[in-house]
Amino acid sequence: MSSESQRIAIVTGSSSGNGRAIALRLAEAGMSIMCADLRPDARDDGYEEDKDITTHELIVSRGGRAAFHTCDVSQYEQFTELITVTKDALGTPTVLVNNAGYFTGLHSIFDEPESAFDSAVAVNLKGVWNGCKAMATHLRAAGVPGRIINIASVGGLVGIPQEPAYCATKGGVVNLTRAVALDCAPHDIAVNAVCPGFIVTGMVREFMDQPDVLEGMRAATPSTRFGQPKDVAAACAFLASDEAEWITGSVLTVDGGFTAK
Repeated sequence: MSSESQRIAIVTGSSSGNGRAIALRLAEAGMSIMCADLRPDARDDGYEEDKDITTHELIVSRGGRAAFHTCDVSQYEQFTELITVTKDALGTPTVLVNNAGYFTGLHSIFDEPESAFDSAVAVNLKGVWNGCKAMATHLRAAGVPGRIINIASVGGLVGIPQEPAYCATKGGVVNLTRAVALDCAPHDIAVNAVCPGFIVTGMVREFMDQPDVLEGMRAATPSTRFGQPKDVAAACAFLASDEAEWITGSVLTVDGGFTAK
């Protein structure tokens, strides 16, 4: 695999939160970044201080190479198009971070809408399957090694009240990662998952705005602080680095000790 400064990485869900931080961190390592999302603009409810500038524009302003392409990860054809566009714009991609995700909101199994479950499956699970399939097929055809990093969640490792669809789909991502890692190992394609705990992003503002829910998350997290997108980004940077060459099929928790209890 080429050195980190020569790699081309695709990051889905790159406009806000964890995806934005991941894209910026990989760019700092010298990688060229294809940012992919439904829109380039950051979420209005996000916590980024510089959310008035898009992720790819921010990377370029810092001297990096980046571009943006719209992609609905639930559509396989859009993923294959994303890889082709990346190759044409930046070069052959060898790193994919399947970060795009959908949070259904807080609902118990008694009142979670079927539509919420369907949307969670389409983005959180099928979207990651699409990315794994498209990227692995591309890398095998190109005859080059690569890295696929799937963003799961602690909700894929333990049950969390009022998140049945989210936990179900993230649990699927965890075991999908293991299965794909076995398929890809003979082709020098490493496949790993990162399981964030409670990370302060716009996607979980619903938690932040409910004192009782926020206190519950605070009590369940042994660390003295909540996680930040930079924590997830650091884990992804490691898994995409030369130091992680022989790591595949692993599930790395970034949760302040949430799942250690």
